[in-house]
Amino acid sequence: MSRGLYEPREEHDACGLGFVADTRGDKSRRTVLQGLEVLRRLAHRGAAGADADSGDGAGILTQMPHAYFELVMERAGFELPLDGDYGVAQVFLSRDSARAYAQMYCLEEIVRYHGQKVVGWRDVPVDPKVIGPTARESLPWMRQLFIARMCPAAAFERTLFMIRKRAGKLASRRGFGDDLYFASCSSKSVVYKGLALPERLGEFYRDLADDRFRSKIALVHSRFSTNTFPTWERAHPYRRIAHNGEINTLRGNQNWMAAREALLASTAFGEHIEDFKPIIRDGGSDSSSLDNVVDFLLASGRSLPHVMMMLVPEAYRQNPDLDPETRAFYAYHASLVEPWDGPAALAFTDGERIGAMVDRNGLRPAKYVVTDDGLVVLASELGVVDIPTGSVIEKGQLAPGRMLMVDTRTGRIHRHGEIAAEVVRNKPYAAWVESERLDLQSFPEVPPPRPKDDAERTRRQVELGYTREDLRVLLGPMAETGEEPVGSMGVDTPLAVLSELPLPLFRYFKQQFAQVTNPPIDPIREALVMSLGTNLGSESNLLDETKEHCHLLSLDQPILDAASLARLSARRDFPVTTLALDFRLHGDAEGSLRAGLDALLEAAEAAVDDGAMAIVLSDRDAEHASIPSLLAVAAVHHRLIKNQKRAKVGLVVECGDAREVADVALLLGYGAGAVHPWLALETVSALA
Repeated sequence: MSRGLYEPREEHDACGLGFVADTRGDKSRRTVLQGLEVLRRLAHRGAAGADADSGDGAGILTQMPHAYFELVMERAGFELPLDGDYGVAQVFLSRDSARAYAQMYCLEEIVRYHGQKVVGWRDVPVDPKVIGPTARESLPWMRQLFIARMCPAAAFERTLFMIRKRAGKLASRRGFGDDLYFASCSSKSVVYKGLALPERLGEFYRDLADDRFRSKIALVHSRFSTNTFPTWERAHPYRRIAHNGEINTLRGNQNWMAAREALLASTAFGEHIEDFKPIIRDGGSDSSSLDNVVDFLLASGRSLPHVMMMLVPEAYRQNPDLDPETRAFYAYHASLVEPWDGPAALAFTDGERIGAMVDRNGLRPAKYVVTDDGLVVLASELGVVDIPTGSVIEKGQLAPGRMLMVDTRTGRIHRHGEIAAEVVRNKPYAAWVESERLDLQSFPEVPPPRPKDDAERTRRQVELGYTREDLRVLLGPMAETGEEPVGSMGVDTPLAVLSELPLPLFRYFKQQFAQVTNPPIDPIREALVMSLGTNLGSESNLLDETKEHCHLLSLDQPILDAASLARLSARRDFPVTTLALDFRLHGDAEGSLRAGLDALLEAAEAAVDDGAMAIVLSDRDAEHASIPSLLAVAAVHHRLIKNQKRAKVGLVVECGDAREVADVALLLGYGAGAVHPWLALETVSALA
């Protein structure tokens, strides 16, 4: 929850990650021990505070150690089914015993609701002396619930997912969900994590010290919390991923996933899909938010590599070496979901396959070694496990946007090209994109409106707050050089909220970015990995894939000139509605603006109900006072989200008040898909 200046949704991590996978033989103790050794050697990438024995977070994910669980549960008087025929919910319960028992009862209730069998509970043995006082103060009660499979084997993982989501939602509804957390809930994998130091995790969790605790994979993570409060649940690995880096597009990813929830439908989930909303849990970090989406899409039936390719695509728009089928796959899925973008190295698993990838810029390292006895070790750096030089048959570093995956069922190592080739064959993506995707060149030409005359243009400039500085310092140089003017980082003008002068709404916002951890990237010189492409139109169900999903207008960049905007409404199969951004001023300025905004929101909803695929919010021909374009687009965007209609329509803004690059960025950030800054463009033409 928010406290003071702390905001949970601003959570980011900078950490070390790695995995060990054995491609030969059965589950082994060696793999677990080597995973813990990788974690120990990544300790310098983690952190601790003033309490030197409490870390920012460390954890390990392994396959189900069936032989070990079978023994300890037998000693406790429970008989486990065969390996794969039961799941384990690794649960962090409340420190308050009454709340904890209520949480356990709730979970058992939901297990039976979904037709599965409760085998029994087990306390997770831990050694609190290993961790420091800070970690002990928040140490949850850790228990494991063993759940016997009573459904078809192919549906068991999905059923466990539904149990976890419904139990969490029911607990929240009953008032004791805030301190209930599932570290894992699976028939294939189990997660041990928390605020122990990386090198002492194996001492804290006594299970990990037992020789019978065995696995073919070990995914580990050492957390450095760059601007966050460490908590037990924010330690990695999560249920599907471990992550080093930052998701810079997080806020947009979260908001757009929320907007799409109204369209979600699945025969596999049926009416239970309402239990999963919100798909992204409130208050989670960037890593946990991505894990929520990966977990959801895996449960819906997509494969692990498919999910990772659609959420974290490689650079494809300007890559001349990419084959057409793979390019079409990425273009198609851009119609379904935005990239989770930023400097990141990701490791991921479904309990049988384990892999890793890096972002399209390659800004976080992931290095690997393959040995002649079938061992694969990948980590943020080399040297995390002692390997004789003579046994190394391959070593390297993942290239930008590339993926490596190990399948423990077949014992094979899959490279990116092979993985992508298999995934893109699932559907005829290239044919669908070719037949359904729209571009403006296919729209009939329509004469644009005549530019305003000098007197009217000057009147609108005055009305919308243009200054001589805007013309001389901003628009003039941009028109001459095609680049944004460069100035110093210092600003000697008062903050907008403190200014005595009336200022455009845009000036009340400041750019938010991580200057220290993100290297500078020039989108012009780095065109291979940067894109301004955007889509407009009515989206479809994220859990399905049909050719109609990509029936959207694809734009190479979001700035429209007058001719492009005029063409936008010229196709019958792409209905567009234009709404005026003006309001009548009747004495009470605030009341008049509110009334005008309410009328705009009602008109926008009506346009969606009437089948509009795009709405143009325009102040060009405003007959009265203009509604600020940023206020208008944000209000429409959130009204449509609230009423579950946002994903059905694209928003275009035709405005006179936007004249800086930051103004356009704000409009895009608050919901616009494209912008036509008509007055700025006409002003530039007049300056020529």
